[in-house]
Amino acid sequence: VQLQASGGGLAQPGGSLRLSCAASGSILSINNMAWYRQAPGNERELVATITSGDISTYADFVKGRFTISSDIAKNTVSLQMNSLKPEDTALYYCKADVQAVAGDILYERTYWGKGTQVTVSS
Repeated sequence: VQLQASGGGLAQPGGSLRLSCAASGSILSINNMAWYRQAPGNERELVATITSGDISTYADFVKGRFTISSDIAKNTVSLQMNSLKPEDTALYYCKADVQAVAGDILYERTYWGKGTQVTVSS
């Protein structure tokens, strides 16, 4: 199983970016997907989560500005980021709690994608 994130880049304050993350491999189901971020010198922090039942939660610092969505059929999760601030600058990671199969073995595991850089600067 692999997670591939894309969509990072440079945005001006007040601007928007959309991140996407696609999970691939021998996936049976995905229970939860999430976005985290890590700025230089800081610990990784949770940004937003979404369940297979489409219930989403957000960190206070992004509420009203970011929207997480998922396409269960395509095993993808997106993060629409609006009204970006310089403090949103960070490496953004997607995470998925996956039920998968390897041969005849069924297992559950959390996977992380490689980060995608978001820089907010004028």
